[in-house]
Amino acid sequence: MSVVKINVLTVPPEMRETLEQRFAARAGAVESSDGFEWFELLRPVEGTDQYLVYTRWRTEEDYQKWASERMGPAHSGAPGEGQRKPAATDATLWSFEVVQHAAPKTG
Repeated sequence: MSVVKINVLTVPPEMRETLEQRFAARAGAVESSDGFEWFELLRPVEGTDQYLVYTRWRTEEDYQKWASERMGPAHSGAPGEGQRKPAATDATLWSFEVVQHAAPKTG
């Protein structure tokens, strides 16, 4: 079964737009990775300042390979940009195995 990685990002209100723009600019950064299945950036609606970055992977090994090869460059900024200020003030990674799932019925 698949594995899910949820990165919990604490984002101050003044950095929300920056975070969302950075994720929009990264389009395609993970989608072609072997074993990648799904991505969602979830914006908090009420009661929290934490965004959730949801990714689903075929296996833990697929995620680890992507994380070691691609995550660093994906988080370092554009070439010539130098180190940029992080949009999040804190990050925590949650890991899960998918044991059940459901999809809409068709037909």
